Formats: sequence, structure tokens, C-alpha cells
Amino acid sequence: MSGLRVLELGGGFSAAYAAKLLGDHGADVVKVEPPEGDPTRRRGPFPGGVADPEKSGAFLALNVNKQGVVLDPATDEGRRELARLVAWADILVHNLARDRAAQLGVDPGTLEAAHPRLVVLSITPFGITGPYRDYRGTELIVANAGGWTNLCPGTHAEPDAPPLKVFGHQCALMAGTAGALVALAAARETRRSGVGEHIDLSEQEYVASVLEGGVPLYTYRNAVLKRFHPRGLIPWRIFEAKDGPIFLVCAEQDQWQRLVEFMGNPEWAQLEVFADMRSRVENQDVVHQFVQEFIADWNAWELYHEAQKQRICFAPITNYAQLAANEHLRARGFFTAVDHPGIGPVEHMTPAVLTTTGRAAISRPSPRLGQHNDEVLGGELPARTPSDSQAQRLPLDGVRVVDLTWVWAGTFCTMNLAHLGAEVIHIESAKRPDLYRRTTLDTSGAESGLNESGMFNQWNQGKLGVAVDLSDPRGIEVVKDLVRVSDVVVQNFATGVLERLGLGYDELREVNPRIILASVSGYGQSGPFRDYMGYGPATSPLTGISAVTGYVDGGPEEVGVSMPDPNAGITAALAIVSALERLEATGAGDHLDVTLFESSAAYGMEAWMEYAFNGSQPERNGNRDPYMAPHGCFPCAGEDAWVAIACAGDDEWRTLAALIEPGLADDPRFESLESRKANEGALEEIVAGWTTDRDRWQVATMLQSSGVAAFPTFTCEDIVDDPHLNARGYIEHLPHPVVGTKAHTGIPWRLARRPNGVRCPAPCLGADTDDTLRNILGYDAARIAALRAADVLT
Repeated sequence: MSGLRVLELGGGFSAAYAAKLLGDHGADVVKVEPPEGDPTRRRGPFPGGVADPEKSGAFLALNVNKQGVVLDPATDEGRRELARLVAWADILVHNLARDRAAQLGVDPGTLEAAHPRLVVLSITPFGITGPYRDYRGTELIVANAGGWTNLCPGTHAEPDAPPLKVFGHQCALMAGTAGALVALAAARETRRSGVGEHIDLSEQEYVASVLEGGVPLYTYRNAVLKRFHPRGLIPWRIFEAKDGPIFLVCAEQDQWQRLVEFMGNPEWAQLEVFADMRSRVENQDVVHQFVQEFIADWNAWELYHEAQKQRICFAPITNYAQLAANEHLRARGFFTAVDHPGIGPVEHMTPAVLTTTGRAAISRPSPRLGQHNDEVLGGELPARTPSDSQAQRLPLDGVRVVDLTWVWAGTFCTMNLAHLGAEVIHIESAKRPDLYRRTTLDTSGAESGLNESGMFNQWNQGKLGVAVDLSDPRGIEVVKDLVRVSDVVVQNFATGVLERLGLGYDELREVNPRIILASVSGYGQSGPFRDYMGYGPATSPLTGISAVTGYVDGGPEEVGVSMPDPNAGITAALAIVSALERLEATGAGDHLDVTLFESSAAYGMEAWMEYAFNGSQPERNGNRDPYMAPHGCFPCAGEDAWVAIACAGDDEWRTLAALIEPGLADDPRFESLESRKANEGALEEIVAGWTTDRDRWQVATMLQSSGVAAFPTFTCEDIVDDPHLNARGYIEHLPHPVVGTKAHTGIPWRLARRPNGVRCPAPCLGADTDDTLRNILGYDAARIAALRAADVLT
């Protein structure tokens, strides 16, 4: 990526993180701040708790590998310098509201006319088109609008417990990762065609695209999943060990059998009511009671290591001191010291991808305010080199991917590559079908075919389906033939499986020296825990996120969705596009080692920096925010109806107070942020008393029209039926040959100059086998028939 120029505008987390990831991968990034500095400079955490804009942990974590300048666009000089920087950049990343972007001249119309070769990444809460385009949005608002809080924490049977936001700025960081992926892919294609792009990425849509089974459950079964509904896999919950909490999930029957054996084959486990998953779901309280009795005699970390030796998916609820001491992360080089001027060495989490040459380096600390003004603005800023425009195509058109993934993490990676135009060939077999093909979400017990699963059909859109039996050496040869004519292989088997199949990186490299292999796993291809079982639900507890997520005065919580899976998937997709760039420059392929553990731990940066500075971690604080009040989910009229409200400052509070009760804004308990935080319980009671008899949309639209960020807590039904998401083309209704036309969530970004929308529904099992072998590999009819007769293509 040497020579790629990135300009960052805006403030906060999403754009800064996207630009940081581009900087991690080698781009020359210039961050523009206003004279008062980026808002994250005032957010903290701070060493010793003493506020200092040059020592904010959030700012330092978000802005390594960048240069920083200060501009005031309200001045003539500021506007001239901004115009020079825009002319210099290959990629412009911003999270400016639509009207602010227009004021600065970085709106789509202005930039397309003046800079047709520029790639622009716009990350906003709701996108820049559609009915909600001008709605205010914060992290809390996006988490509710995207449907995540409705599913979180997923562990309490009481509907009265409000929807819960996960700690930190998870939504913004996830959207930033997706944005970096699309921007890098678009810049790669722009280099070929000379045609730039405007990428309109909606945070709401990205969050809605990672809700696991929620949308398929609604669209295929007309059921609406909520945070207090029972789990469909048992055992699954946080248990209490002798010295602390620990998480356990058994996703398949063989894992339950290993757990029973590990527990010493107790008599209760032999009862018929616990024999299969359906019976355990029906009797889950009793199952959990018995399992809790066993776990109570263990220390959490001892139990974790002993059970993992038996391939049982335990994970301790890890605090940040334990994360810092984790021998596996240390062995894999996940932490590195960065020397920040005025602070000294501070340990950071490194970029979450391990390549054959190591991790991307943090080559420069985050900039001090205006540090590079003289260096950047005082010299020549060479403009982009013009080129003749050619026909534009999707960013990854011409890239071929062999997809050896199943379930979610790797599958999410390859689906996003398909969304960007890659030809993705999904390899599978009826002899060992994808777990998601077997996940019908049907609680009636009715039999379903392998092509009817909403889970599979959601996460495999845009792909070709080829049936090959990998247990047959002839099937392995078919895969090698595909690798020979492909660019990328993605796999998320358990560590070591690919090598045992004869498809490890060394073997693939012999077949195709330029191949890029992306291995997505729980713990990675190296390190002392490389063979441990790492499912998504167990990863959030392990990363520290669960330890800082939870209700006020409550215990640690799950995050409601197996979010580490798509976190690793989107991280792997970005790493693949970066590796394609290196391949073009050097001719060398790569092996990309991406873990659920590291990809998700990276999103806990605020809690990590609190530990790195002060040896402590944030307290669990429900939906509250240290810099905003009121800030939470409040009950509304109707069954399980909620609205999220975030007052970002005193002006917003006064607006809300005037709507609630004349004179409330003058109440000394609430006149400043400090006093509101000191009386937050009373404040929340007042707001809840006002919302409780009102319709959630009435509250949200009233507040949005008054300049206060608010939005209903969306369910998956709300997402599928929402007029804004449908107006933006986000909800897809492609006809499937077996299930017919069902709604699926689609692509969370819109392109201005290239095609949008999912190109085809998920494939039926083996639907494209013959065409692929004939048209891509050149197999003749006799050879295909012989393989089929030998039961290899099944």
C-alpha cells in the first residue's frame, strides 16, 4: 500500500478507526482536527484520571500511524488548505453529518465534479439517503436502531430488564472496519479504472447485518427473538466457579457428551430428559443447576484449561489485568509498547492480523494537536495523478475465492468479499453439511431439507455452491485444481484440520505460489492455546468485554450476539484486500492468521487504555455514559417497547426537560452534567415516567425534530419492515429456488458509481458444481460423470 494517501475528517470513533486501519496497512494518513481538537481528546481515559487532551486513551488508541494537522474551515486559509489536502488524497474518510459535509464541500456532488478519481468513505449513523438521513445518532442510538440492544444480554428471563448496550463504541469500530475494507477495495479498483467512488456506509445497517439468527428467525419462521428468550443450545450461560465467573456453551451433541464424561458421567446426566438438545432446552433450568453444582468446585482458570483439553468450550470472564497477562496473547505478540511524548511507553493492542512476516507495525504514536502542520501544510502537496477513465466495475471483480468455511466467522468474510464483486466458490458436502444448513430455527421438530435454512441462506448470499467430498483424495485434488486458478482461500476449520486434509499453506503454495490463505479461528494458528475451542459466544467473555458490560450494580453479561464471529470475518476480509495489494506489488502470497479473540479484544480499546494507564478497568454501568446524561433505554407504551435517548450536552438536556415539564431544566439537581451524573437515578426515573405512556415513535420523532438523539429499540421485525432501510435498498428480496422469496439483510454500504445490491441468493447444495468444474477447471463431461459416480461430488 506504499504511496496510498488517506485524509481523515470528522471526529469520534468510526472514521478515526477506519483511517487507523488503513494506516496500519501502510497508507500515509493525515488527520484533520478543528482548533479545539477531536472530541475523543476530551473523553479519556486519562492517566491518574486527570483530564489532558494530549493524554486521552481513546485518542491515543485510535490515531497511531497518522500525522495530525489543525485547520479552521471557517477561515479562508483553512478552506484553502482543506482543498489542497482533498486534492492530495486518494481516499477521504469522514463521519460528518450530511449538512456539515456540504458546508465543507465534501458532499458527493461537489467531490464527484471536482475530484472524479477520489474515493470517499462516508460513515454516518443512518446513511446519507432515506427518511432518517438527518437523524442524530450516538453509539447508544445506533445499537438500538440496529437491533443489537434488543438481543442483549440474552441471559435474563425478565422482560422488565431494559435492552443493554455493550461497553464502549463497538458499533462505530465495527463500521469503521467495514469502511476500511470497502475504501481499500474501491481504491484498488480506482487505480485500474480511474473512476473514483462515494461509499455511503450506514452504521445502523452494519449492526443490523450481524444479528446472527434474528432476521432469519423472523423472515423464515415469523418469530421475533428478544433478549429474554431462552437459548436454543443448552448448556449455555455464565456460571460461578469457586473464584469467579466462567462461561460455557455446548453447541453440538458430541460436545455435551464430552462434558458429561468430563463431569464423571453423573447419574442425572443419564436421564432421558437430558439425552438430546431438544430435551435439554425444555429442561434447561435443571441442566444448568446440575452443571453449576459441578462448576462450583473448580477455580475458573483451572477448569478452563482442563476442560479445553477435552474440547469443551469454557471461557473465564476475563478482566483486563488477566487479559494483559494472557500467555497466549503474549506469545502471539498482541501487545506492544508505544512511546507517547509527555507520557512515555504505553502498551497498546497491536493490529489484529498475524501474517507470515508478523503484525503490522505501529510506526508512529498518535499526533499531538497540530503536530504536523508545518510538515504537511508548509510544503508541496502533490495532487493525484490523473488517468484515463475506463469502465468501472465492482471493486473485487476478477478476484476468485475458494471458500472452505462454514457456520459464521469465515462465511461472513467470504460473503463480504462477494458483496464487493469477488467470485466466491463455496465448497461443501452433503456428507458433512454446514452446521447452519442444519440450523432450521424450527422449534416444532419438523424435518427440513439442507436448502431451507434461513441461517445458511442469510450468510452465503452472492456465492457459487460446489459440492465436493473433502474426505476423498479425489475431492482434495478438485480443490487443489480450484486453488491453482484462484487468488484467495478462506477457511475456518479447527486449527490443524486443513493441514490434515493436505491443504495447509505449504501445500497450497506448491499448487499456487501466489495464493493468499486466510485462516479464521478462535485462537489462531500459533500460541499455547491454538488447539482450544473458540466459539463466538465464548470469545466476548474471554476478551474482557463481558467483564465491563452489564447493568448498574449487576454482574458481567454476555453481549447477546456471537459478535466475535463477524468481527473476525470483517477483519479477515480487510486483511485479504490488503494482501491482494501486497501481492500486486511483490508477487508474493501470504498466510493471514485471524482470530475471534484478537479481532474482538481490539474493540475494547477504551477499557484496555484505562488498564494500561491506571491498572484498573471501567465499572459496569448499564446504558449510562460518563459524558452524557440522560443516556439510556426508557420504557414506552406497549409490550416490551423502548426508546433510546442520548443527551449529548446541556442544550439537549434543556430541550428534553422543556418537553417533560416546564421548569425542570432549572432544577439544581440537573443543571450541569456533573449534577445530572450525581443524581442520575432520579433523572432516569423522571424521563421514564414521561416516556412510559407514550408511543416509542412519538418520543423518538419528537426528540429528533427538536435536536435530541433518540430512536426506538428495534427488533428484527422492525428492521425487515423499516421504511428507511427498505428505501435504501438494504433489505433484499431475491427469489430462492427452494424457499421462494424471503427477506434478508443485504449490503450496509451504497456505492455512487458502481452496482449495488446482492447479486444472487445463497446457493442450493452443489447447485454450481458442474458449471464450475466445466467452465473454470475445464473438466469434460466424462470426468465430471466419473467423479459423480464415485460419490465425490456430493
